[in-house]
Amino acid sequence: MDKVSPPQCLQSAFERHALTDTQVFAFPEGTHTAADAAAAIGCDISDIGKSLLFVTEPGRPVLIIMNGADTVDEARVAGLIGFSIRKATAQEVRDMTGYAIGGVPPFGHANPVETLLDEKLLKKKTIWLAAGTPKTVFSITPDDLRKATGIETGVDIAA
Repeated sequence: MDKVSPPQCLQSAFERHALTDTQVFAFPEGTHTAADAAAAIGCDISDIGKSLLFVTEPGRPVLIIMNGADTVDEARVAGLIGFSIRKATAQEVRDMTGYAIGGVPPFGHANPVETLLDEKLLKKKTIWLAAGTPKTVFSITPDDLRKATGIETGVDIAA
């Protein structure tokens, strides 16, 4: 594990949200999946916040930050937001967020993205999240994640 600098867009978001002490770590073996990240970090898979991008039928992006141990209940999410959803393609992920699949952070995107936070994830002491590449991560407290995303409460969206 090596300490590295985040992409500029994410660094700017750290600064904007007073998270300037946040450290980003790179793992040569990769952290592309929640299981990969948990193994590399040495934490429980439920401590990983996986960033999953969906697209609504009108074409709006919806980012779901889900605890790594669970899957998203797409019907429940559709009921919450009022539109049917589908998983974004790799190209849509890059176009809408500025990042590749496996590296999408919870904030600091190229474009505005509606975000939902899994309620289970917000009960953790520390959350590990992608930091712009499929090989980098950072940790954050639930309170700081709430502040940075502007989302006060999580939602029950697990399948």
